[in-house]
Amino acid sequence: MRLSDFDYELPPELIAQHPTERRSASRLLHLPSSGDPADLDFLDLPQLLRAGDLLVFNNTRVIPARLFGCKSTGGRVEVLIERLLAPDRALAHIRASKSPKAGSAIEVGDWTLRVEGREEELFELCLEGEGDLHAVMATEGHMPLPPYIRRADGQPDQERYQTVYAKRAGAVAAPTAGLHFDRRMLERLDAMGVRRAEVTLHVGAGTFQPVRSEDLDQHRMHSEWLEVSEGVCREVAATRERGGRVVAVGTTSVRCLETAAAAGELRPFEGDTRLFIRPGYPFRVVDVLLTNFHLPRSTLLMLVSAFAGHERVMAAYQHAVSRRYRFFSYGDAMLLERA
Repeated sequence: MRLSDFDYELPPELIAQHPTERRSASRLLHLPSSGDPADLDFLDLPQLLRAGDLLVFNNTRVIPARLFGCKSTGGRVEVLIERLLAPDRALAHIRASKSPKAGSAIEVGDWTLRVEGREEELFELCLEGEGDLHAVMATEGHMPLPPYIRRADGQPDQERYQTVYAKRAGAVAAPTAGLHFDRRMLERLDAMGVRRAEVTLHVGAGTFQPVRSEDLDQHRMHSEWLEVSEGVCREVAATRERGGRVVAVGTTSVRCLETAAAAGELRPFEGDTRLFIRPGYPFRVVDVLLTNFHLPRSTLLMLVSAFAGHERVMAAYQHAVSRRYRFFSYGDAMLLERA
């Protein structure tokens, strides 16, 4: 397939700029394995699940990774930390009128970041003096809202651009399918006998990078760190034994599980993945996918199309546009069953 096969028209006003008043107040489009999509509310999710199913959540925590500073010459600089390498070192995206050279300094509040080199599109930064980068972000950092949210981050984003079960700090973008869950919904699902497991994938800014080649074979997938534990593998095996379904909450959970099963059997995994899931991919673990709506021509839309069928997904997206669903990170949700 070609990149243009994953394009669709989206009116700009359907891109959600703010979260709903309550987490669970979003809408839910259900795309069954066959038949037409159904317009529901997220509060209807328990009706689509059953006792014995396993929900797999990504427990990554978004860090306040966006920093604003200036060069020694006075020029303004925006830094987006992509990955912490050590308490005082990081790989970061840098936006400035001119790319900084190795050895140059960036002043962020009372802190100094030294540019030590470059790794493809990322710069390696080192914090000078005492302290660590967590302290810098705690003092000077902003929540890294996606580029399609056309406003500055505010205090409400500190809570709402974070899942209620977030634990392990390291992401620069939220696993947005999880933003719809509140404690009450989790308790309802627990009471039903729906099981829960947690994986970790630290979402990187690369998730927003466009696919530039019409030939998908030429696309180099961005790298993200993940962990799937032995306990998760046992939970998946137990789910299979009792006839339940593995329900991935978000495309990041899919990438975790399918990376860990790349050799054919789900096994514990810790490390980086560049797994590029597109139509034709043989899913080994995930049976049901809960996700938000994704950007046109994106690798995430390709993943969803691989899961539920390209024609059916693109038709469902047109349905969502016609029904005025809210799109992207703070938008509505979609539950898809395997094609």
